[in-house]
Amino acid sequence: MSTTSCEAGRGEASEIRGFWTGLGLPGLIDVHTHFMPERVLHKVWDYFDTSGPMIGGLTWPITYRREEDERVALLRDFGVHAFTSMLYPHKPGMARWLNKWAADFARRAPGCLHTATLYPEPDTAAYVQEALEAGARIFKAHIQVGGYDPADEQLQTAWGLLADTGTPVVMHCGSGPAPGKHTGPEPVARVLARHPRLRLIVAHMGMPEYEEFLDLAERHDQVYLDTTMIFTDFTEGFMPFPRKALPRLAGLGDRILLGTDFPNIPYPYLHQLQALERLGLGHDWLRGVCHDNAADLFGL
Repeated sequence: MSTTSCEAGRGEASEIRGFWTGLGLPGLIDVHTHFMPERVLHKVWDYFDTSGPMIGGLTWPITYRREEDERVALLRDFGVHAFTSMLYPHKPGMARWLNKWAADFARRAPGCLHTATLYPEPDTAAYVQEALEAGARIFKAHIQVGGYDPADEQLQTAWGLLADTGTPVVMHCGSGPAPGKHTGPEPVARVLARHPRLRLIVAHMGMPEYEEFLDLAERHDQVYLDTTMIFTDFTEGFMPFPRKALPRLAGLGDRILLGTDFPNIPYPYLHQLQALERLGLGHDWLRGVCHDNAADLFGL
């Protein structure tokens, strides 16, 4: 890392720490950060660099393109004392291998909530059970990249296991930044009809079907929404959150969770926090979103 990058990181860290200390918090909990095997992550970065179709052809520079240990240290400097290693397969036979990597990462990265993933295939239930027994505390499902129906029959036993154990699942199920074959609220509603106790965290607040996913959260008391990239200048430029729906966010204040997409964001981490603050929903709401709601959810 260059000297300039180090200085910029320290400056941003100071501002971020000022944000959460000003709210009277002990730090931040970020439920949507990405750590994965380096060669997989570099392929993800290559995809962003080429403005691939799944990111809507957007120009998307990676702000925190650094080595793994530097990224972990940066989150620690920011005061993020719990985070995740969101990772996801795009084909069969990949999830079990990713889960083994994620278990090792959680052991060597203090503060990481042991993360696992899944994909519809014959052995899904078996490796989900293995991951739970190994200590997985949160799962990631990426409907857009995986290109699968979350209500696929091969996933039903796994959803049941996660519902029975109260293990949260962060699911990228909205149709942003570009739609997939099975994105949108309808497939998710079918999953919840069969597994109403599933603790589902809707990534990116379901962008751009914000109001439809708010409907689901209002109908199901185990549905949460994460803030990943929402309300930032970047996202407001192409899929803005409807202002008329802001009061509904206040009503669901105990089920909104901070997520950022670190390190794969095209702006500073601080901007996500500032974007939440400028909504004007109050310090109690911000304290819940940035720390307390996730602390309750994960027993931290």
